[in-house]
Amino acid sequence: MDDDFSYLARSAFPLVWILVPAAGAFLRARRARSREEALEIWQRWWAIGAFGIGSLWMTVAFLAVPDTMAEAIGFGRTPFMVEIAFANLGLAVMGFRAASASARERITIGLGGGMFLWGALAGHLYQWFANGDHAPGNTGGVLVNDLLIPAVMIALAVRSRRLASSPRPTAHVPA
Repeated sequence: MDDDFSYLARSAFPLVWILVPAAGAFLRARRARSREEALEIWQRWWAIGAFGIGSLWMTVAFLAVPDTMAEAIGFGRTPFMVEIAFANLGLAVMGFRAASASARERITIGLGGGMFLWGALAGHLYQWFANGDHAPGNTGGVLVNDLLIPAVMIALAVRSRRLASSPRPTAHVPA
């Protein structure tokens, strides 16, 4: 039972990088004065929390405790893990930049991050089905993160662009 709980906790832990920014954005956006302001709040929470801090956490984890991370993903320790750390550092920088970026730049950041994270998702799924790798860092929450973090960034930015480009109704002023 303890082993099952430990596996579940380690597998679910990456979801903190989605759940905390979503909860923070939800609570903060309730006081927004407009849809545009609420959308901006969501984008900033997502950029800083999910993309920025989540990726920075992965950078530190892969550099500071590589043996633990190797065990978590179901592989032996390799020099490739340093590459993963620095790829995540790049994602962190892009996430922090996205906090004050334009919608167009956020779309680009989401796509750039997606190329790495969606590729990682494909790799996790391959290892899972081809090699039976059910390590907590290869399945579970990491799959959700790899899929949703860039997808939500892109979706929010696309929505922001559409809101900015849609014509606003003008008030009728009687003559």
